[in-house]
Amino acid sequence: MEPVYYTVKTINGDYAYLVSDGGVENQVAMFLLPEGTDIGSRLLWENFEWSLV
Repeated sequence: MEPVYYTVKTINGDYAYLVSDGGVENQVAMFLLPEGTDIGSRLLWENFEWSLV
């Protein structure tokens, strides 16, 4: 599985709204994301795991 980089656009309650470098939007539950994730954070989705970049 290819690594995908995302930027957190907004956070609304329990969900973060992300946009990939390719322009694909995604909605992810906050409890799945690394601690410290905030608006503007850069995230990496690789091997079914999220990490802060």
